[in-house]
Amino acid sequence: MKCIRFHFYGVKGENAMNLVNITVSRRSPAPPEKVYDRWIDPLSPGGPWFGVARVILSQEVDGLFYHAAEYNGKNWPHYGRFLALDRPNRIERTWVSEATKGIESKIVITLERSGDETELFLHHSDVPDDEMGRSHEQGWKWVLPMLASSFAPSFV
Repeated sequence: MKCIRFHFYGVKGENAMNLVNITVSRRSPAPPEKVYDRWIDPLSPGGPWFGVARVILSQEVDGLFYHAAEYNGKNWPHYGRFLALDRPNRIERTWVSEATKGIESKIVITLERSGDETELFLHHSDVPDDEMGRSHEQGWKWVLPMLASSFAPSFV
């Protein structure tokens, strides 16, 4: 895992809360096209949608997604919409969950070719600065290595 940077933003109003940005990166032993396709396909082992309790996914700009991820004996629903799908370079989407307190956070995934490999950068912005919000960092640290290892010869 590479560096994680936090930036603090205040939400104005009666229920003001601080928000943070989370950035993680991971190298995958596959070209950007394959990493992009695996990320966006709910049937691809190693992808972030694979194996969740339920997934509904419309893979187009303004398309909606829903997935329920099981964690600690509970299903955690996540909702959002795709803002940009630029194969094989970038995926942008919103993200709303109980952990974001209903705030529409934003995820930008950037894929950069590095020889035969891909450096994946994930930036998750406007996440509540509390225990549940910051838990997204651990979630992404779990997802990205799983994605990268899915390209290992023993996995595929």
